[in-house]
Amino acid sequence: MRRSAMAAIAAVSSAGLLLSACSKADDSSDNANKGAGANAATKDVVNASTKKGGTVTYASSDAPESLDPGNMYYAYGFNFSRLYARPLMTFKPGAGEKGNELVPDLAESAGTPSDGGKTWTYKIRQGVKFEDGTVVTSKDVKYAVERSNFARDVLSSGPNYFQQLLDGGDKYKGPYKDKSEKGIASIETPDDNTIVFKLNKPFADFDFLASQPQTAPVPRAKDTGVDYTKKVVSTGSYKFEKYDEGKQIVLTRNPEWDAKTDPLRKQYPDKIVVNLKVNKATIDKDVMAGDTMIDIQGTGVDAQTQAELVNDKDKLANTDNALGGRLIYTAINTQQKPFDNVECRKAVQYAINKVAVQTAMGGPIRGDIASTVLPTDIPGYEKYDLYATKGNKGDEAKAKEHLKACGQEKGFKTAISARTDRQGEVDAATAIVGALKKVGIDAEIKQFPSGKYFSDYAGVPKFNKKQNIGLIMMQWGSDWPTGYGFLQQIVHGKAIGQSGNTNLSELNDPEINKLLDDAIGNTDEAARTAAYTQVDKKVMEQAAIVPLTYFKVLLYRSPYATNVVSSSAFSGQYDYLNIGTTKQ
Repeated sequence: MRRSAMAAIAAVSSAGLLLSACSKADDSSDNANKGAGANAATKDVVNASTKKGGTVTYASSDAPESLDPGNMYYAYGFNFSRLYARPLMTFKPGAGEKGNELVPDLAESAGTPSDGGKTWTYKIRQGVKFEDGTVVTSKDVKYAVERSNFARDVLSSGPNYFQQLLDGGDKYKGPYKDKSEKGIASIETPDDNTIVFKLNKPFADFDFLASQPQTAPVPRAKDTGVDYTKKVVSTGSYKFEKYDEGKQIVLTRNPEWDAKTDPLRKQYPDKIVVNLKVNKATIDKDVMAGDTMIDIQGTGVDAQTQAELVNDKDKLANTDNALGGRLIYTAINTQQKPFDNVECRKAVQYAINKVAVQTAMGGPIRGDIASTVLPTDIPGYEKYDLYATKGNKGDEAKAKEHLKACGQEKGFKTAISARTDRQGEVDAATAIVGALKKVGIDAEIKQFPSGKYFSDYAGVPKFNKKQNIGLIMMQWGSDWPTGYGFLQQIVHGKAIGQSGNTNLSELNDPEINKLLDDAIGNTDEAARTAAYTQVDKKVMEQAAIVPLTYFKVLLYRSPYATNVVSSSAFSGQYDYLNIGTTKQ
């Protein structure tokens, strides 16, 4: 999920992190300097409080790809969007894996399956209103799904599950081309509070899919296409007061939000401010000083800050070091010569020194060395290493053997992409370039901004081909906590898009596709999980992904923030739904 951008980090030794129980908020200066304990927010709510008022300030090192719930795919976007957009289902705020609990949001209850899991029906809560006082209906949800999944030439940044799954999804052209208000026939709205999804096959995880922000209602009359991001019409507890593109976002309380229709949101702060394009080191400094509450991208502190934290037990007491179903990897473009030959891809697998990459990304505190596509905390994970090397430091001899097997024993040139504003990602790419050079592969690093990484650069197959980008730096978090939720959008052929693409390897293997398709329609959970293990191994046999580390985030927890909890559902980030502040 959700493309979780990598933070700027560097080599430091792992630190032992202590655990602490839940603490209560206290605005005294003494308490502000005392942490609740390292990892406290991964176990319980820290600074639990019902205090209202004040401004919660976030900061980001770049502008978001979009604020439009139907046109986003970063984990922090999914997380933050719930403040102003209510999907049918969502994740209940909870520490660690407790945060994976799926609960109704706009819907009254979980979906009702029928027809063997090919039809899913939801009842929408009555009385929910848009910020202008208009009552939300099932037609607004239907329209939201249509615009987000069937207008990929306009809104390309989100996932395309509904397009793949809805009956007739391969034929419907979307609401911007098909002007008929009937829309796609496989989403039915028999009344204003009922919505029915008819699928082309059974889909056991549909409630998880209904938690995507793409199911948050959008009024057709207010939709401005790609520009909707500038004035999203709120159904959440907050609405947009200001959107100064590339500079600042300001949310204020939505007066049409009614707690009686919403058991999750609490509307604690008066205002929420997000400052954009702030230097990463500055963000860390401001969070530690209490001037900023949250680094919104949730990717962790930078190298200098990390070194400072792990060597200061008092500061370490304000940190959370969490897993969250994330993998750092290099995608190998299977459509880019000479990587269309699996032997050349295997050469890369053996060439990379994973210890050097891990060190560049911050050492073991930022993640264990990986050998599988599935992270250790996702169902279906099974420990194995198809391309094992001594000490995980690479094997030049084996790499050269495979280069010879693919007819490239003299080596070749390629490019590797990384995000400009993610120094840790650039450092990791630099380590990979050094390892590849030793076996004769000359890789040039090409850097692009994270806000446009998928819409304009790495996520555009034609761009990669033109730029000779054969290797792509990537971090991926599960769309939802199942093997399908992690794998489908990065290895299934139908996930390949011409913009906003997340299957960066452009892998389209019939066996892998079939395993995923069959698994999700199977009512036997154990059988589904076993299939995801098979998919993992087949992807590794194709050598389409080089797993680097099972990423762990290292977050600094502001002592002035209330209701802070690190959630697995959002890749270990803090859950943004009910964060408040002791600062008034």
